[in-house]
Amino acid sequence: MDQKFLSSWPNLQFVPESFVHPPEKRPGKLLVAQTCKTIPVLDLQGHDHTQIVQHIMKSTKEFGFFQAINHGVSKKLMDEAMDVFKQFHSMPAKEKASQRSKDPNRSCKFYTSSQNYTAEEVHYWRDALTHPCYPLEECMQFWPEKPSTYRKVVGEYVIQVRRFGEKILEMLCEGLGLSSNYLSGGLSGNPELLVNHYPPCPDPSLTLGLANHKDPSLITILLQEENGLQVFKDGQWIGVEPLPHSFVVNVGYVLQIISNGKLKGAEHRAVTNSSFARTSAAFFIYPSNDSLIEPAKALTNACDPPLYRAMQFKDFRRNFLCRAANAELVLQFISSKQS
Repeated sequence: MDQKFLSSWPNLQFVPESFVHPPEKRPGKLLVAQTCKTIPVLDLQGHDHTQIVQHIMKSTKEFGFFQAINHGVSKKLMDEAMDVFKQFHSMPAKEKASQRSKDPNRSCKFYTSSQNYTAEEVHYWRDALTHPCYPLEECMQFWPEKPSTYRKVVGEYVIQVRRFGEKILEMLCEGLGLSSNYLSGGLSGNPELLVNHYPPCPDPSLTLGLANHKDPSLITILLQEENGLQVFKDGQWIGVEPLPHSFVVNVGYVLQIISNGKLKGAEHRAVTNSSFARTSAAFFIYPSNDSLIEPAKALTNACDPPLYRAMQFKDFRRNFLCRAANAELVLQFISSKQS
């Protein structure tokens, strides 16, 4: 498996055939992807609370995502976390492989492309590290031990990002007209961290870091420093230009279900480049496996019936993983009109 880690392949001069995507799915010439100056940027400090809630609702309804600044997470800690993520991915392949979880459940994973590498028809140009984040004390023992600062720095980072996520969920509840704690407890009780690393690519027009998809989360909180994230809006792919010490927050399928379609997940993808490596860290706020996800009863009635069926999160996620790159199939699975 080690030889498959993209970051350990030296001086690639071409894209291996197994990473070349079909013509209709390739990003093509990346110059056509515009950097959108109208992507919502929300300042979460120094503004009227009601106004912030209104802006969050407007942004998530129109775009499915927004960028947050002045969010309360330490800028120094964000820098330290990104630095340790980059240090991990720059380690030799054998060292990275040795950091895989000794947990019998393999809760900490490191892989190239996806966890279905051997079964997938085409691979993605990324290495990925993922692990659960709660309960922190129980999870941390299975996190990487190298770099030596990983557990300390990432542990502190996870605490602050989770606190920020809870504030966003409370404001989303307020905007939807639900009780402020509706999305707390089990519905947001299983956060996970995914650190993606996209090495330089010889021909970015042929492959993707990640295919277009929507996240299977309540919300996702993304830390990024370099261009590479693109969102599909009004029939075109738009580059999300990183702002210093900001987070990209996007709606996932679970919140789409609970809001009964009032909020919809943002379709997005990751593209590569030939000049430099890009590292990003996505904090997914997931429900616990046994949590029931369904449209909130306060948001449905005879005139506005449920659009989605009720299901346990573990069933949704298992089926999502089989359909992740096909939004139409995911929608068929979660629809209340499923046959």
